[in-house]
This record gives sequence, C-alpha cells and structure tokens, in this order.
Amino acid sequence: MHPSVHARENPDKPAVIMANSGEIITYGELDRLSNRVAQLYRSRGLQIGDTVAICMENHRQFFPVTWGSQRSGLFQVAISSRLTADEVSYILKDSGAKLLISSQKMLPVIDQIRTLNPDVEQLVFGVDDERAIEPILESMPDTPIADERAGIDMLYSSGTTGQPKGVKLPLPLEEDIAGPNGIAGLAEAIFGFHKDCVYLSPAPLYHAAPLRWNIAVQALGGTSVIMEKFDPEHALQLIEKYKCDVGQWVPTHFVRMLKLPEEVRNKYDVSSIKSAVHAAAPVPVPIKEAMIEWWGPVLNEYYAGTEGNGFVFCNSEGWLSHKGTVGQPINCVVHICDENGEEVPVGEEGQIYFESGSKFEYHNDPEKTKAATHAKGWTSLGDVGKLDEDGFLYLTDRKSFMIISGGVNIYPQEIENLLVTHPKVADAAVIGAPDEDMGEKVVAVVQPMDMAEAGEELARELEAYLRQSLSGVKVPRRIDFRAELPRHPTGKLYKRLLRDEYWNKQESGAS
Repeated sequence: MHPSVHARENPDKPAVIMANSGEIITYGELDRLSNRVAQLYRSRGLQIGDTVAICMENHRQFFPVTWGSQRSGLFQVAISSRLTADEVSYILKDSGAKLLISSQKMLPVIDQIRTLNPDVEQLVFGVDDERAIEPILESMPDTPIADERAGIDMLYSSGTTGQPKGVKLPLPLEEDIAGPNGIAGLAEAIFGFHKDCVYLSPAPLYHAAPLRWNIAVQALGGTSVIMEKFDPEHALQLIEKYKCDVGQWVPTHFVRMLKLPEEVRNKYDVSSIKSAVHAAAPVPVPIKEAMIEWWGPVLNEYYAGTEGNGFVFCNSEGWLSHKGTVGQPINCVVHICDENGEEVPVGEEGQIYFESGSKFEYHNDPEKTKAATHAKGWTSLGDVGKLDEDGFLYLTDRKSFMIISGGVNIYPQEIENLLVTHPKVADAAVIGAPDEDMGEKVVAVVQPMDMAEAGEELARELEAYLRQSLSGVKVPRRIDFRAELPRHPTGKLYKRLLRDEYWNKQESGAS
C-alpha cells in the first residue's frame, strides 16, 4: 500500500502527529505535500536515479519530503542532524546529492555546508532568504508527476576508513509507488502492525530503523506519533494519550523509563502497547526482564542492519526461554564462521554471515563490500556471535569494536585518526566502556608525547580539539592516559585488551 491510497480512502485520518506541538498531518495533506515535493524535484532537474539529501531534526515536513522522494524514483540520503559541516559535506560529495533539504534549526551547519559544497542547492524550511522552500512548494501543483516511480533510501554507516559509507540498494524492481513494501510486510506479519495502529516513534528519523518503521506504518495506513526528542515520562504520557499500540525502541529508552520513580511509572496506563519492537543493541538481561514484567510479554527484538542482508527475530516468549538471544533467522540462514571462513560447531563463537537472496554494496567502497562477502556469497555485518542447539543467535562482540551509545553507532577509528594528529599525542585508542544510562560511552586511551603532561588540563585540551571537527556524540566522555598502548610489533593494536579491562572493572565493581 501507499499513503496516496489511504489519502483517497480516508483523507482526514492522521498520518503523522508531532508529539510536542500536537500538529497533525492527515493522509490527504501528506499526499498533496509529497506531490508538491515531487513536482519541485522535477522542476530542479532531478530525474529518476538521482540523489537528494535531507538533514534536519524530527520536523513535521520530514515525511512529506521523504514520500516525495519515494514517488520520484530518487535515492534519498537521510543525514544526521548532529553531524558537523565537514561530516555532512563528506556525505553530500560521496553520495552525489544534487539537492539538500534542511530546516531553520540547522542554519549554523548548513551555512558552512553551502561554502563547502557550492554546487549542492539548498532548500530550507523556516527561513526568509532565497533558500526558503515554502513559497516554492506552494507554487507547485499538488498532483502526481507524469513519471512517478518508486524510489528508495540510501543510508550511511561507518566504513573501514573511519568515514561513513553509503549502503546503496538498487531501486525497487516494482516501479509502482504502491508496490509491495518488504518492511511493511514484516511489520504486519511479524510485529503486529496494522492499518489502524498508532506507532510511537521516540528516536531521530535520520536513523535507518525509525525512518523505515515509520514508512512501514504509513504504507499500512497507521498513525505515527513523532517525538521531537525522547523524554522517558513524556513517552509514557504519549502512550496513554494516543493509546499507542506499537513502537520501536533502543535499550537506552528502556533504561531511562525504568529509572523513573515507581510512582511516576505507575501513573500512566501503558496497557495499549501490544508490540514494543527493539534493536540497535542487545538489551541487558535484567533490563529486559524488568520491561517484560512491567509491560508484559510484548517486547519483540530483531537483529539486522542497514544493509538489509538478513533478519533475525525473537518475541518475548522465545527470549524468556533463551535469555540473552537476539532470536532466530526468518528470511535467511545464519552461518557462524572462523577466520578462515569455515563454519564452527554449534555453541562456538565466530563471525556472523547471512545467506539470503538480498544483495547490497557499499557506495564507492568495493573493498569494504568484498570484505563483507564470504567466498560462498554470504554477507556479514562484521559482528561476532554464536548459535545454540535450537538455532537461536547470540551476539558476543561488535563489528570492529563499533561503539553503540544510546542506540547511535560510533566508529572509533575516526576519533583515533583525529586524536593522533594533535601535537601532544603519540598514540590513541578509542573504545566503548560500560555506561549505565547509554549502554556504552566513548573512552579515549591516550599515549602522550610527554607523560608528564598527562592530566586534566591535557584532557580538556584534547576534548576542545576534537569538538572542532566531530559532532558531540563522538567526543569521548572520558580521556585516560597511558605511557604505552598494547601494540604488537607489527603495529596491530590489541584493543580487546583495553576494552576487556574497562568491562572487567564494571563486573568487579572497580571505578
């Protein structure tokens, strides 16, 4: 299905509700606005197969723009609104985006981006200069473009060089904009979404999961309640107010809600929730146990990637009988392989590979694509795990020591590469250390040129240095100093030793 179908059948039904303002976009309005966006694209010369970028907060126009891209046969790159100008500029250049759509809130960044990318046109919501998009949209017809064709997202994940890499899937074979939506099919068949569901979306829309699950909801004809920013009590209020029955979460959301005073948690009726979908990282066993005790057996977990090469699922009943699992594969076969690509026995750890019919490539990075592909054609997200005798998958490590903090993927090498350019740094390692609230926090372990300079003053200097080039989420929350880092004579850093040290401190109760 497609919002245009629902617009014809039920034009006044809310498609999107903004949580803070209460603003509503009906299906009729969503259809008209997305048609105008599509008309705008064609007026700017964007044709089928071109790329457009969107970089803004959880804005009421996010989905009209997205559905406009979808019905124009474009690749849409959703860029984090938390990135620096340099980081956004890299993605624009790498993706070949011809147009950037943003908002007034992003002006400090996009003004810099305009200097860095003068060839990329900018259209901005909420400004009064020549980039203002509202008057242009108002001048566009609200009827479909002549050459409607289904488009697709192109999302970025971190690459081996430390720079993000785009996961570019081909345009849908089915050109009809109302053709089958695979994620909507999964949402309906596995997670209990339906045409009248009310979906609470607490996460930034530039992430793959929130973007794709909301698209699935609107393809089915449900209502998306969009939180501009997550707040644990506000989430509970929204569940009660709108009788939300589905939603998508990350472990940090659960932790923060559970840390509310019991009288606050008990004040809100959450009995409407029938499916609490979660992913991004395995939930600590005690946290998931507490959530199931509170909300009931409604937690549905999955393990998958932006690459779309496999999908593993686990409902509450399956998890309770196999605590710690992320589930069983439902559209693929999982293989656990050693460093030589040979499959290991049940219960042994190794790299996780998906055998499926889905193909993907990392844009402009054939080496990364090759590294993710097994000799037999299976593909991997780079994670390490194991299977039990019942075929349940358990994750035991993260891809290339990727740090997942509050559901956000952070690639350490980018931070390390910047740290070692500082004149007072001889060597650096960045790891994820345990954090009660965020799951993991970014920690930098630095070998200074002069150990006598190690201390708070240098730590502050390095933090300020990093903030010039990195978004805040990537800046280490802790900087420790060592006279020497554990490196092999070949230069290989034994990062596992550092990471294990910090995690073992938590288990022993040491600070």
